[in-house]
Amino acid sequence: MHEKRKTDHISINLKEDVSFNTITTGLEKYRFIHSALPELDLTDVITTVTLFGKRLNSPILIASMTGGTEQAAMINRNLAQAAEACQIAMGVGSQRVAIENPSLAYTFNVRPHAPTTLIFANLGAVQLNYGYGLDHCQRVVDMIEADALILHFNPLQEAVQPKGDTNFADLYQKIEHVCRALPVAVIAKEVGWGFSKETAQRLIDCGISAIDVAGSGGTTWSQVEMYRASTKVQHDVAAAFHDWGIPTAEAILNVRQSSPHVPIIASGGLRSGIDIAKCIALGATIGSMANPFLKAAMQSTESVVEIIDTIQQTLRIAMFATGIGTITDLQNTPCLRHVG
Repeated sequence: MHEKRKTDHISINLKEDVSFNTITTGLEKYRFIHSALPELDLTDVITTVTLFGKRLNSPILIASMTGGTEQAAMINRNLAQAAEACQIAMGVGSQRVAIENPSLAYTFNVRPHAPTTLIFANLGAVQLNYGYGLDHCQRVVDMIEADALILHFNPLQEAVQPKGDTNFADLYQKIEHVCRALPVAVIAKEVGWGFSKETAQRLIDCGISAIDVAGSGGTTWSQVEMYRASTKVQHDVAAAFHDWGIPTAEAILNVRQSSPHVPIIASGGLRSGIDIAKCIALGATIGSMANPFLKAAMQSTESVVEIIDTIQQTLRIAMFATGIGTITDLQNTPCLRHVG
């Protein structure tokens, strides 16, 4: 059952329109202030950033996508090899399927292909209400020798999914226990509908080490589930949420207002180095993408590297043309103008 769902998710994301109807990321409402004289040599622009003690060449994360099938193993291998070659970060898809069927653990095992890469394990936060605990969290971290654990939050997806896990009650205390006891950092990640200021603050109070905002404007998983629906009611209910959530730009500001220090991973509809630059200028630490990398990973490691190179070069030139030489300066310079 889980394996078929994983296969469906990959196929639907590649073949169908799973974007929002009218909601956008909000990033188009911001524009960089161009500098005709940046007082910089492009070769001196530095895009390195440190997260969880590891240095990245660029503030880029290959978002958590997949695992659990033979096709997913190939995708993860290509992504991992590219992440290692370019020295950026990578997450894997939800590892619950490998906990329930250990023979599938190899589909997530990217560490041999990425020995020095910053790698994130992944488990649904709601599973803490379905018999999972600290031991399971440790097992998914150990499975791939991860540097941190993503707990993903997807209440809307579970609600529109046939037989979804919808008991999200009383989770804060369980999340806090994991954050306090697990020896690696814990990241809270939405899957495409963003975080409010209030939710972000409560998660930070629980001990969450970073927040991946995964705002609205990119892939909407209610649309993915709509394509998977087996009845008209399931289809129509999922379709009703075509435009739901908190846009990415707004979600970044929500988290930054909750805490000036917690690292923010910006995701949700990012498609270019300029998008990443805008997110960092709004307060994010790094930017994350899924869709562009998924399509490239279906082809080869080289295709993924090409996408990363394009994003990296675009980011560096955006910084250069704004007169900003480092990621720290990008985070602390009022170089964006709101034009929305």
